[in-house]
Amino acid sequence: MSSVAEKLQQKTRRPSGTRQVRLRLVYVDFWSMVKLSFLIALAVSIVLVVATALVWGVLDQTGVFDKADGLLQDVTGQSSYSLMDQFSLGQVVGFSIVVGVLDVVVGTVLGAVVSVLYNLSVRITGGVLVGLAND
Repeated sequence: MSSVAEKLQQKTRRPSGTRQVRLRLVYVDFWSMVKLSFLIALAVSIVLVVATALVWGVLDQTGVFDKADGLLQDVTGQSSYSLMDQFSLGQVVGFSIVVGVLDVVVGTVLGAVVSVLYNLSVRITGGVLVGLAND
């Protein structure tokens, strides 16, 4: 008689076949697309504002603005003008916030437009074929 352990050792493993599923994406929900595009645009805007502030800080700490002021004074001959009057941290971050708000609005509208255009084009093309596999 053989034990259970010997029987388990004798059994060969069956190779598991890869299962594949092919699906067609034939509809994109409008409100889900608008919400997703809003969140993506908001994240990009936050990154834009933070990156702008960091780049301005690095340029200020390395003295790039002072060297540019010196070059500008040598070229124009005016010693009263300074780049820091025009490009202070508040003005630069304020401008990037305005650009970020516009980015959120435009990104959300573009997401809505893409959703409508995709749902209209599905009637002609039949949708996108998506293949999924279980490994």
